[in-house]
Amino acid sequence: PYYIDLNQNLYLQAYLHSSDPNLMVFVDTCVASPDPHDFNTLAYDIIKHGCVRDSSYATYSSPYNHCARFKFNAFEFISRHTSVYLQCELVVCRLGDYSSRCYQGCIGRSKRDTSS
Repeated sequence: PYYIDLNQNLYLQAYLHSSDPNLMVFVDTCVASPDPHDFNTLAYDIIKHGCVRDSSYATYSSPYNHCARFKFNAFEFISRHTSVYLQCELVVCRLGDYSSRCYQGCIGRSKRDTSS
């Protein structure tokens, strides 16, 4: 466990250990939950499908493409849960492949056609 006070920034880094310099890492989704085994019932989206959901979330540049750095502000669930667990989904793509998920950014819901 990593202990941090409320409202402190939590800095994270995901690093891909690979000998291929042409790979890059993209943070697609990060969800917080008071239950390490359930990220659906009582969950808080920090970033979902590349779309930032928490205003304290920010990314930081890295000199390495295979490293993703980000931060968000620490919080607690409804003052009853002292522990918060994170589950993040990251995508690994080929550097320069602009059709890959890493270059698409935020993917919101597709709009439905209103015609009959």
